[in-house]
Amino acid sequence: MKHDIPLIDLPMGVEAEIVELRGGRGFQSRLRSLGLVEGQQVKKLSRAGLGGPVIVLINRTQVAIGCGMASRIIVRSSGGDQRG
Repeated sequence: MKHDIPLIDLPMGVEAEIVELRGGRGFQSRLRSLGLVEGQQVKKLSRAGLGGPVIVLINRTQVAIGCGMASRIIVRSSGGDQRG
């Protein structure tokens, strides 16, 4: 079963597909410049404490995203408990 969640809520080690970037043109442009586009697969690697950045893997590149941005990136995971 697939479900859509904010990237910030994706469990670590799980891969998911970006389905929506919830923000204005500037926000979307910034994320797209980092390789975060709809249809792209991302894997959450870690999160540094409360309010800290979320580290994701995109195209073999690690990218740090602020928690506010990560909460506005909607991803679709295939469900299941894939903890890493």
